[in-house]
Amino acid sequence: MNPEPAPDAGPSRARGLIFFLVKVAISGGLLWLLFTRVDFARLWALARNASLSWLAGALTIYLAMVLVSAWRWGLLLRAQGLHFRFRWLTGSFLVATFFNNFLPSNIGGDVIRIADTALAAGSKTLATTVVLIDRGIGLLGLVLLAAVGATVVPALLDDGGGRLGPGLLWLAFAGAVLVAAPVLMIPQALPRLLQPLRVLHPEWIDERLERLGGALGRFREAPGALLGCFVGAVAVQAALVAFYLAIAHSMSIPIKFTELAVIVPISFLVQMAPVSVNGFGVREATFGFYFARLGLPLESALLVSFVGAALMMLFSVSGGVTYLVRKGHPPVQQALKSPA
Repeated sequence: MNPEPAPDAGPSRARGLIFFLVKVAISGGLLWLLFTRVDFARLWALARNASLSWLAGALTIYLAMVLVSAWRWGLLLRAQGLHFRFRWLTGSFLVATFFNNFLPSNIGGDVIRIADTALAAGSKTLATTVVLIDRGIGLLGLVLLAAVGATVVPALLDDGGGRLGPGLLWLAFAGAVLVAAPVLMIPQALPRLLQPLRVLHPEWIDERLERLGGALGRFREAPGALLGCFVGAVAVQAALVAFYLAIAHSMSIPIKFTELAVIVPISFLVQMAPVSVNGFGVREATFGFYFARLGLPLESALLVSFVGAALMMLFSVSGGVTYLVRKGHPPVQQALKSPA
């Protein structure tokens, strides 16, 4: 006999459906609003003259971004005593990219990466910690690049009253560093902070908090891995800016790297809010807003945004193929946790 579903399974499914429909409505509404303001003749004129060589260059840059991302992930895993082949990590990251692009959520890829490394790590908590640290350092790199870009082009964020600008981004970066530093330098600080969770299930929570503290302790003993991951994070964000710059150049849209270094990171930050389907609508609105500040037409903003999304989805098909053809568990050169 099949087990009965949990009593709250129905309501949870209904809430999930309602939440998804709300995101569809927001994405669709924003796109509808933007397209009511588009000159389709100008849009087509820009699109039909796009240079295929520049677009191919954009795809090459995106590949480089994936390779650096896999390398960063490998650095953090090695800091935990886990050594995976770079080729396999790249394949896993490609699969994660596929799920990020084709699921109505941007966390599906993280679930894939956690599942792919949890067996070798001997702990889902450890695999999750590595992915979350990778995500956090990536966010630091994103904010840093935006702050540097805004410093070079301060007018792009200035609201005229002096309340916005590069200072706000630098403050956000400094605040994030101040929060992250104690977590990594004092490994038991976060587990202690999470102690109230013990009321849910003391034994289960204690075991996970112990593993979390151990993982953070190993990161503290490997500052080179953290520094390398941060440098890699900045390189990844710079590659994404170069990716969009190549797309803009393919259509002869006059925009600079430093300007996109503000627009692209902010668009990714906006997409993190779970209010749209894979960022559609909010991403295009963000591009449109800042392109207008640069005196560029809405049509150019929409094309750069949509072509960027299309190329990412096209590239991520390789991750779907990788997912279908790969077999078994990851080939591990040395999949043993450190004695600590």
